[in-house]
Amino acid sequence: MAQTMQLNQDITLSAIKTACSNCNLRELCLPLGLSLQELERLDDLISTRRRIKRGEHLYRAGQQFDAIYAIRSGFFKTDVLLEDGRDQVTGFQMAGELLGLDGISTEHHTCNAIALEDSEICSIPFSRLESLSREIHTLQHHFHKVMSREIVRDHGVMMLLGTMRAEERLAAFLLNLSQRFTARGFSHAEFYLRMTREEIGSYLGLKLETVSRAFSKFQEEGYIAVQQKHIRILDVNGLKALMNHRN
Repeated sequence: MAQTMQLNQDITLSAIKTACSNCNLRELCLPLGLSLQELERLDDLISTRRRIKRGEHLYRAGQQFDAIYAIRSGFFKTDVLLEDGRDQVTGFQMAGELLGLDGISTEHHTCNAIALEDSEICSIPFSRLESLSREIHTLQHHFHKVMSREIVRDHGVMMLLGTMRAEERLAAFLLNLSQRFTARGFSHAEFYLRMTREEIGSYLGLKLETVSRAFSKFQEEGYIAVQQKHIRILDVNGLKALMNHRN
């Protein structure tokens, strides 16, 4: 009886193991292009797998940086506190993406990371990741690509805020989410927004009323169907044309 219970426990533990080598998000995260042996070495780096409840902080601005975090499931936002006391949303991150890169340069986090739904992350100690990256050039190369992608994304947000009208900003935001959901095997045309309209406005540099009006106009013109936080994109090409100033 005891042996049977132990066997069942071993099978259960094996089934829920969340190491990089059997993670279905490995192509979206750091282990892209690694051999099985290299993946096993990276598995050993995962010091903690944590569940973060909705509304909880993964880390806070000013906290000492010692790890980066791969999102295994769930959704996060990052924000900073402005001088006038308002929170400014700086990004939204989903499964297969990394959090914590903001702390590399100063060794302290420069923003807050907050779960928008119950989530799970893998914690990767940065010092050990650096050491392993020097030994596995594929890992080092991919980590540089990840950092470059974050820089490009930041530049994209700057372009949004600097050159686009409100409706163009929202169109670009929805298309970006669509592409990211598609990369994870989900529908490109139908998804659930984890963030509030107010958080979208903070990220896009728009007032809540402006975001709400833009959503209503998109629905009236047949670009999308909206039911609370549930979004269905009806006209992808129309949104692309709007974003590219062709409408």
